[in-house]
Amino acid sequence: MEKQVELGKVITTKKKFRYWIGLLLGFGCLVNYFDRINLTVAGQVLMDELSISPAMFGILLSSFSWTYALMQIPMGVVLDRIGVKWLNRVCSIVWVFATGLTAFISGLLPLFILRLSLGVAEAPAFSAAAKATGYWFPLKERGFATAMFDMSSKLSNVIGVPMVAFIIAKWGWREAFLVTALISIVYCVWFWMLYRDPEEHPRLSKEELDYIQSGDVQKKVAPGEGSGLVYLMKQRKLWALAIGAAAYNYSFFLFLTWLPNYLMRELHLDIMKSGLYTAIPWAFGALSSVLIGGLFVDFLIKRGFDPSKVRKLFLTIGMLLGLAVIGAATTKDTQTAIIYFSIAVSGICIASTINWSMPSILAPNGSVGTVGGFMNFIGNLTAIAAPIVTGFIVGATGSFAIAFVVAGVVMLVGILSITVFLGRIEKIPDEEKKVISD
Repeated sequence: MEKQVELGKVITTKKKFRYWIGLLLGFGCLVNYFDRINLTVAGQVLMDELSISPAMFGILLSSFSWTYALMQIPMGVVLDRIGVKWLNRVCSIVWVFATGLTAFISGLLPLFILRLSLGVAEAPAFSAAAKATGYWFPLKERGFATAMFDMSSKLSNVIGVPMVAFIIAKWGWREAFLVTALISIVYCVWFWMLYRDPEEHPRLSKEELDYIQSGDVQKKVAPGEGSGLVYLMKQRKLWALAIGAAAYNYSFFLFLTWLPNYLMRELHLDIMKSGLYTAIPWAFGALSSVLIGGLFVDFLIKRGFDPSKVRKLFLTIGMLLGLAVIGAATTKDTQTAIIYFSIAVSGICIASTINWSMPSILAPNGSVGTVGGFMNFIGNLTAIAAPIVTGFIVGATGSFAIAFVVAGVVMLVGILSITVFLGRIEKIPDEEKKVISD
């Protein structure tokens, strides 16, 4: 039971139904990433079976991010117009088919096409989750609410990588894609049945709705009344945030797409061991996301510390920890490399959780989807680059060392953007719309 004092009276909320929504959003991001990592874990098997070079496989790994990045802004605008419910319903159906059909392909071109289709279908997932948390959770709970869905993308590597590795070792890579498609079907059905916005949800009590709406949540506006993209692109805060996201995303997608292959290729682990070792850094990342980026940040804010300073401090600390990726370039010892990766991934996950709480904090009313879409678009430009650049570096040098140093340099650019250009973390003013009279 929770209590909130408002204007001298106590509002008692007997239920916390909003956390079921948070769990649903988290599960969606979890299966979203299952559909991405299956290709990563199956990489060496596919490269051998289809005679794919490291450089070509790097392009294949990045192909998902081509359409995923390209569709961020359009999907964000659509999200602000039609809402979370219907956009996620349609897109989840499409990504089920894109994943499931991959199990039946027999050539490189169909695989490319299906990965491109998956990128389109999953494009609004994180912006939709950010918009939904802005509706469902008051500002003082936004850190943990964001961690519930952002942590899932890291937890997917803890659960998904060993799971997919086991399925591949036991039955084959095609079966791995079928299993991840079945898990996506479970989410699709659950989302269709459970998700509504707070005002229209029949299972949400009036007391809990009052509690939610008393906590500085995003206000719903009529379609088209949110601030426009051109106006938002003039805001320095948005660019600073987007460049920071691009910086940590480079390392994130380097680990997401190449870490199992690195462990097999350079440290000579088999597919099962590489899957288990890959899970370790992501386990630390998932814990850091929830405990530090979520709960501890919320704790400090509830204790009266300045919310802007707290979020900016831990965003910067997280990205500084991400520089540990450079340390992995200095060792060939598996345990030492995993320690460096664990520090780097933990830092990235802290930064990511805080960064994904920003759209619902910074965005003018009715514009969370557009802000999240723009941030994710810029962020995913490096998600496209990281697998390709890494593939060419490994193909040219036979080593991952230079690739890890490049990731560290990109991270430094993001740290500069956050510390110098972000400024105070507060809501961007609503765009003043001109009224044309007759």
